[in-house]
Amino acid sequence: MEQQAQDTERDYFTDLSVLRDPYEYFESIRERGGVFRSTLRNLVVVTGFEESVEVLRNTEDFSSANAPQGPAVPLPFTPEGDNITDQIEAHRGEFLGGDLLVAYDGQQHKFSRSILNKLFTPSRLKANEEFIQSYSAQLIDEMVAKGGCELINEVATPFVTLVIADLLGVPADDREHFREVIDNAPPPGNMEADAPPSFDENSPLVVMGTYFFQYVMDRRENPREDILSELSNATYPDGSTPDALEIVRLATFLFGAGQDTSAKLLGNSIRRLAEDHALQDELRADPRLIPAFIEEVLRMEGSTKMTARLAVRDTSIAGLPVAAGTPVMIAVAAANRDPKRWENPEAFDMQRPRLREHLAFGRGAHTCAGAPLARVEVRILLEHLLAKTSRISLDEAHHGPQGARELDYEPSFIIRGLSKLHLVLAP
Repeated sequence: MEQQAQDTERDYFTDLSVLRDPYEYFESIRERGGVFRSTLRNLVVVTGFEESVEVLRNTEDFSSANAPQGPAVPLPFTPEGDNITDQIEAHRGEFLGGDLLVAYDGQQHKFSRSILNKLFTPSRLKANEEFIQSYSAQLIDEMVAKGGCELINEVATPFVTLVIADLLGVPADDREHFREVIDNAPPPGNMEADAPPSFDENSPLVVMGTYFFQYVMDRRENPREDILSELSNATYPDGSTPDALEIVRLATFLFGAGQDTSAKLLGNSIRRLAEDHALQDELRADPRLIPAFIEEVLRMEGSTKMTARLAVRDTSIAGLPVAAGTPVMIAVAAANRDPKRWENPEAFDMQRPRLREHLAFGRGAHTCAGAPLARVEVRILLEHLLAKTSRISLDEAHHGPQGARELDYEPSFIIRGLSKLHLVLAP
């Protein structure tokens, strides 16, 4: 049933007050219905769990072309008629990130995804795990010896950057440069931008793409026994060979997207541990609980707050008519706390039934390809951190006392992640 937002609706895409506690904002939105039309933006907002799953799985009626830029950016054309499939494809190059895997539809998505899936097989992750274990141990040992750290920039970001670099085979000399480029760039879904987002020559995807183009061309000319060679010489399911630029886009997107979301997930996970010493002790006593802990963090405070879709043709969501050309905001963070799906959703419960059914990694054709890697990364680093410490606490000199915390979050309407997290680590 449609319910109109009131004049008091806050603008989620520009109101920086929603960064500290977006969940309070989403609950105020939920009161207006699991699906409603925003009066501030020409879009439909979905907060219900079942309604979100319905949209994410429906690739016939909804395109992902606007996923990278978000639903608030104006379309590059004026929708005409009850089916805009041809218009989307004719203007795909005008969507920010419209040529990235996350934005693909139909056969192009199926074909490109088939190449990427080969990187995340159990045997591949097992081989990569040796590097993850050794590097995680090195980082944690150094931070515990110092008595503390700034987690995001000293541990989480270098850790996930080098893990994905090792998986892809990025040359060691280029890895630190990649990390600097990513660190210095604004977050995806930047709420502080003065102009609509764009990919300029300093964009991380553009800078890294230049390097990956060199890697791909070299591996096509001189294949080696590494993943970049396998990726560079992969074929589509029909036997055809992808254009080199498509391989470059896949590798670049995987590197950039995987680095950011995994680092933020580590920050959200460890902040929760630092605020709950009893929970720390429980996980130290039984590390087998760590995977369940990660899943509940993903449900309650995953790295992705929302994603976007675009209605391809006249359709409906939970009975609400949605015209072709209507942008749709899927509030993942709200869906994962929907009381119709989760009993007592505001409680942190590692024993929650069917916990892995949360939407933190999406659902359907666009489920995050890197989800298995993210789970391994976070699990291993948490295992080392808990094993090497007797207490993890927030540094009150930086974040204030309990009950009056000062935490800064990335100004992004897409990503939920701390910009910094200062910890005190007792060995």
